[in-house]
Amino acid sequence: ELYNYATQWRSDADSTVLQELRKETAALGDDARMQISVEQGAFMRMLAGTIGARSAIEVGTFTGYSALCVAQGLPADGRLICLDIDDDWTGIARKYWDRAGVAEKIDLRIGPAIQSLENLETNLQFDLAFIDADKTEYDAYYELILPRIRQNGLLLFDNMLWGGDLIAENLNHPSGLALNALNQKL
Repeated sequence: ELYNYATQWRSDADSTVLQELRKETAALGDDARMQISVEQGAFMRMLAGTIGARSAIEVGTFTGYSALCVAQGLPADGRLICLDIDDDWTGIARKYWDRAGVAEKIDLRIGPAIQSLENLETNLQFDLAFIDADKTEYDAYYELILPRIRQNGLLLFDNMLWGGDLIAENLNHPSGLALNALNQKL
């Protein structure tokens, strides 16, 4: 009930294009759980706009919902680099980025994220970063991105509480252990 109350006044973040992208992603079955929520997307778009972000990076793009939201928060000449390993899922993303009119802001790079981060142009700096990919590699992503975040920039992580399972007595899953270690480090 509290969630419904808190989310009853939605902004235009849930546009027709975003709704259709969510619907197509939902048709992927269990993999659809990797998509961020409507509220997260609206929050990310708001954050990008609020801090005046002009450059952003995303590690883990999936079907492009979060990228679309961030790109909408960037100015017309803003740039978002998206790193993902899957051409099929990002093929869905490209279609919706085109429909939403933000494709020209997005530079999609396919390949292993750590390698892609290591190969970034040396002069790139980011106002905003979003990490939502392989949980066991979050720390590596963090270490590679942090030096590129401008002063007072934002570095966002998804799933840092791992669905509440980090407090399990017998935490032994590699993803959970990695997230727990990064939370302690941060």
